[in-house]
Amino acid sequence: MTTTTATPQASVNAPVNSRAARGFGRRRPKPSHRRSTPLTIAMLAALAYFLLPLFWLLIASTKSTQDLFNSFGLWFSHTPQLLTNIKETFTQDGGVFAQWLLNTAVYAVSSALGAALLAAAAGYGFAKFRFRGDRIAFNLVLGAVMVPATALAIPTYLLFAQAGIVNTPWAVILPSLVNPFGLYLMRVYAEDAVPDSILEAARIDGAGEARIFFTIALRLLAPGLVTVLLFTLVATWNNYFLPLIMLNNPNLYPITVGLSSWAAQAQNGGAGSSSDMLALVVTGSLISIVPLVVAFLLLQRYWQSGLAAGGVKQ
Repeated sequence: MTTTTATPQASVNAPVNSRAARGFGRRRPKPSHRRSTPLTIAMLAALAYFLLPLFWLLIASTKSTQDLFNSFGLWFSHTPQLLTNIKETFTQDGGVFAQWLLNTAVYAVSSALGAALLAAAAGYGFAKFRFRGDRIAFNLVLGAVMVPATALAIPTYLLFAQAGIVNTPWAVILPSLVNPFGLYLMRVYAEDAVPDSILEAARIDGAGEARIFFTIALRLLAPGLVTVLLFTLVATWNNYFLPLIMLNNPNLYPITVGLSSWAAQAQNGGAGSSSDMLALVVTGSLISIVPLVVAFLLLQRYWQSGLAAGGVKQ
């Protein structure tokens, strides 16, 4: 005779996990996408503040001087003449506008490259080396950031006049090589971007300090280097007061001083061709911003990565 014993069904009678029971059938809350009306309005206001002048400049470049005053400012005239204005801009006064554009490119590119390299070297030195008076020297650099460039223009002119380099390209390039804010930015960036372990390994392998900087540190500092380069490029490209007091030869003018001379000619001239100079000034202003826009579009990914890497503690 066989007897059977009923085995308890564990799967049926086992207690259910209370946490799982509470979570069963409940959906995860989706991230809320709330819209803030004040922030949206502020963003649209900032967008209009930056883009509206560019839009007006583009529209005004398609008009003649008469249409600039007789038509609505934020819309095209009946007879757009952008190509005609561009052609007249490059042919006015024997094609001096092209010379101004070339001078500006030379001043801005050489100053940006030199300032970025000097800022990288000095910032790397302040970040990775300790010497007597390093804090005092760096505090002096921070103090120089607060000094406006226009306050130093007249003393710089007197100094360069004694050196005999006034009315030369060096009178514009040399002052632009000194960038205290770029030095401060590179010092902060170099503290985290260049690990001390890599420097010690390179020194153990017998590499000199100059070789370490140019072959290792400079590559690690590339994003921050691009940031300083862009800042200096824009500052030198838009510089007006320094070239105005340093240069008196129209063939050496940058585009800012050259367009200012055309604007003065348009205001002082009565009728005739001089009254049409205002349209050429507006068109020249539009042409002058195109290289800066191209430079930002080509280098923005390096700039963004540099700002992001500098903001994260390694």
